[in-house]
Amino acid sequence: MSDLSRFRPRAVIFDLDGTIVDNMSWHAQAFDAFVARHRLPAMDMAMRERTDGKRNREIFPILFDREMTMAEIEALEEEKEGMYREISRGRLTPLTGLVPLLDRLDARGIAAGVATSGPRKNVAHTLAEIGLADRFQAIARGDQVAHGKPAPDVFLHAAQLLGVAPDACLAFEDAPLGIQAARHAGMHCVGVTSSYAPDLLRAVDPGPHATYADFQGFLDDVGEWLR
Repeated sequence: MSDLSRFRPRAVIFDLDGTIVDNMSWHAQAFDAFVARHRLPAMDMAMRERTDGKRNREIFPILFDREMTMAEIEALEEEKEGMYREISRGRLTPLTGLVPLLDRLDARGIAAGVATSGPRKNVAHTLAEIGLADRFQAIARGDQVAHGKPAPDVFLHAAQLLGVAPDACLAFEDAPLGIQAARHAGMHCVGVTSSYAPDLLRAVDPGPHATYADFQGFLDDVGEWLR
């Protein structure tokens, strides 16, 4: 595992849910209401580890334990994600240190992008709620690529949109499947421990180069060169 303190990225790519914003509790509330409505088993940690970071087109067949048409998936997505948007409205804030990090990236001419499994309406809602819709030069979504996380597609798409080679990118991720996706893309990766314990993220194979509770922890440590 390389020394992250020596790495100087040309672009930084952020996962959205659980990384840019600590919003997984609102997603959990929406999922709890959704599975109760459909009389499905509760979303325990084992199920979260299987699904966090995946696209809805992959999550719903797991929850319902059957193959589904895209029409079914789209209807269920609108139901569940509509709940999330309603529950989270007025309650979202950027993760600690994100805005200072974006400011320092801007000052150094380092591009910032998003690589998310979230659907278009959620991406627009979440970035608007935290007032950062115009702070990213590229947004890559899972519904724009062939394979979802842990495949590298969405991170590779983000790097392509930014015009930066994947191995010159630094990724921030909060979920094990997302960390694997970033690493499979050939990127350096920081694990953000807003959703999972540090030991669990470090156990991922391939794992993150470092873990921090938030972006301020990164800036205070290996990110000091951005000051």
